[in-house]
Amino acid sequence: MSLDKYEITIGLEIHAQLLTKSKLFCACSTQYGETPNSQTCPVCLGLPGALPVLNEEAVRMAIKLALAIGAKINQRSIFARKNYFYPDLPKGYQITQYHIPVAEDGYLEIELGDGQKKRIGIERINLEEDAGKSLHEGFPDSDEKSYIDFNRSGVPLLEIVGRPEINSPDEAVQFLQLFRIILQYLEICDGNMEEGSLRCDANLSLRPKGSSELGTKTEIKNLNSFRFLQKALSYEALRQSERLAKGLPILQETRLWDEKKGQTFPMRSKEEAHDYRYFPEPDLLPLVISKELIQNVQEALPELPQEKKQRFIQEYGLPNHDAQLLTSSRQLADYYEAVAQNCGLPKQASNWVMREVRQTLKEKNLNIEDFPLAPQNLGALIQLVEKGTLSIRVAKEEVYPEMLRTGKPPQVIIEERGLTQISDEKQLLSLAQEIISSNPKPFQQYLQGKTQVVGFFIGQMMKATRGKANPQLVKKIITEVLEEEKRKHHE
Repeated sequence: MSLDKYEITIGLEIHAQLLTKSKLFCACSTQYGETPNSQTCPVCLGLPGALPVLNEEAVRMAIKLALAIGAKINQRSIFARKNYFYPDLPKGYQITQYHIPVAEDGYLEIELGDGQKKRIGIERINLEEDAGKSLHEGFPDSDEKSYIDFNRSGVPLLEIVGRPEINSPDEAVQFLQLFRIILQYLEICDGNMEEGSLRCDANLSLRPKGSSELGTKTEIKNLNSFRFLQKALSYEALRQSERLAKGLPILQETRLWDEKKGQTFPMRSKEEAHDYRYFPEPDLLPLVISKELIQNVQEALPELPQEKKQRFIQEYGLPNHDAQLLTSSRQLADYYEAVAQNCGLPKQASNWVMREVRQTLKEKNLNIEDFPLAPQNLGALIQLVEKGTLSIRVAKEEVYPEMLRTGKPPQVIIEERGLTQISDEKQLLSLAQEIISSNPKPFQQYLQGKTQVVGFFIGQMMKATRGKANPQLVKKIITEVLEEEKRKHHE
């Protein structure tokens, strides 16, 4: 069924777990993967008489994000109780924000395929606590029981509510990817979707093209990868269009994505705000944020990915694609910049980091923070290639792997292995004459106009020098010797 008749409208709701060491309202650790129920106390378990105390660092992190996305920070916000029953919600309510959030009215700009930018609004940023975790499988009696781990209960979250201004699954993926990068640049969330520290719910509706009224939306919960987000939204858009084509209504409901079946399925009817019976949290005073605190956070903000990308384009002369890739991670961008500054060759540094470095990271399953090659050593290797001291082949196939293995600077490895590039014209000239005279058949082909055999002779030269000869010089000398021999032949 075609979607040509409809306009897709998508709004994303993102939950980002903050990188604080303790929970939002108590001193319990937020360390991931610890023994179930070992990181709990009367506050995060909701025991009678226990009172919450707000984590100031979580507030700072919320301010950081608000400033980074151009949101208005409310200097006075309030917490609320969101009431619902679920086994992993120990208090029977979740402390969040509703009427007055910590910040609102921000935006992100994504780049469309035609190079144009699109601004997507962010309605609000709420500070809230996470619920616990229900475990339904992996135990001998999982067919009879569910287990509850309260370690995650009370972990600080930012709930980011996007406006319904996204018009395709691809735009939604790009929006979430950019948001993840910003959170990582700010160092307030690690963005690990597999561990659940970044989660996404998506609302999708269809309306006839040209219509101003939004259609009935469905919500898809707990999308924990970019691929799942793209596939779930594509499926849901098609499912809704098929129902509309048959004259069937779209039900406002919450759905889940089944990766094995490649489809969404109903979870429950969609709740409205009044179903949660929000009311102000009586155990917490209003959150008051001073102008001084906002100013302090503002002054400590890092360079953000969009700004860094534009600077790389202007300062280092990089193409848009290279700058985009290199700034996809703050640590990767910092590593590249250190290499570029060490060698003074930004484009060559970009090529090495995008190809060899990233390939090594992928093969060895490493993060750039764990990459064993110091940027000054990679910069020195790039300089040696550029000066002609080392051929690119020897640099990539012999020196670079040895640098990874030993951590030694390139100059040491070159001396130990005798890998200095041969650039002695007399030595190469003598060798070229010898190789041409030893291969009369290819030489005859050259005389007959088959100039492609030049590549054969170059290959023989590189083989004879074990790849240490300067390739540009080899090509020049081979061509000159062949032409000289050709002249002699015709005299």
